[in-house]
Amino acid sequence: MRLSQLQKYILLSLYNTKGKSKRRQLLKFYEKKKNVPKKADQQGIVTKSLERLIEKGLMIGYGRRTPQKWFIEEVQLTRRGKKETKKLLGEQQSLPFKTK
Repeated sequence: MRLSQLQKYILLSLYNTKGKSKRRQLLKFYEKKKNVPKKADQQGIVTKSLERLIEKGLMIGYGRRTPQKWFIEEVQLTRRGKKETKKLLGEQQSLPFKTK
């Protein structure tokens, strides 16, 4: 299964926590990046990633539902998500090569 760097970060960070996790913790992904998008864009990107992971069946989202959209406040890994995260832990990590 193909996952983005943000989705991999989300799965790995949720794997280490027990139970539900707040989505505010997931914005820490951008603290280490050089080219950081705006705060509003960060929220949108994280929301899209969470929705796609929920559609794939890797996690469960908890929040409020309005007639137009979902407001995801907490997330939790499913069994399938835990299995996929174990596969990610077994893969070799890529090194951040410095380019000139």
